[in-house]
Amino acid sequence: MHWPGSIRFAVGCSLWFFACGTTFGQDRPIVERFERAYRSSRTLQATFLERYIDNGREIRSEAGVAYFGRPGRMRWEYRSPEANLYVIDGKWSWFYVLADHTVTRIRAKESADWRTPLALLAGEMRVSRICARVTVDRSTPAAISPNVVLQCELRASATARREREGSPGPERQVDRVLFEVNPASGELARILVSDPGGVQIEFRFADWQFDPHLDPRLFRFEPPKGVAIVDGDLAASGPSPAPSHADSRTPSFP
Repeated sequence: MHWPGSIRFAVGCSLWFFACGTTFGQDRPIVERFERAYRSSRTLQATFLERYIDNGREIRSEAGVAYFGRPGRMRWEYRSPEANLYVIDGKWSWFYVLADHTVTRIRAKESADWRTPLALLAGEMRVSRICARVTVDRSTPAAISPNVVLQCELRASATARREREGSPGPERQVDRVLFEVNPASGELARILVSDPGGVQIEFRFADWQFDPHLDPRLFRFEPPKGVAIVDGDLAASGPSPAPSHADSRTPSFP
């Protein structure tokens, strides 16, 4: 299954953007609580459910366990409906499709992958790194009460909007990311990424563990013998990462 490459999230923004502040509304205390909840942990672990939605219709869902390690390391073990593995080791992004015996790799800094907003969890945990503006989204119901949904206008989208100013032609819909957060604890429950073409990807999280002891080898990938390595753009080559050696039980989510 292949996906459009229109959802592109640049975590590495220009120095001009870093010099500018992020616009916050009354949500600032919630954002700060969200950042504080994750910033103090060097490692993180959670179960996840990942859903692909096209114009309101779910067309695929996957589940597994995600691991995060600072600086800049992630591991996604997909356990259902099939096993795949996605690893960012700080230098390379690796996507291993077990059934096909192939590995796609791309330099981490060049990756235009769906998961880039999640790189917050493996970095400095500053929402201002990717969001030019953060507001409370009252039009989108939270999956879990009494969570709050925050809307993030991506800095990349803000750049495109500025470039369009003064130019003829229709205004392009702004890409956006929604973060659903527990306002009391700051714990992340859901991320919803929207594409102007009507494609969405949703991540739901449960069973967060803060500072679990993780073997450093989790964030390294050694291509198995006989597996073909393909250099390319992960966002164009396939949508999902997948699980690896773990069991096939599907996590439960509200």
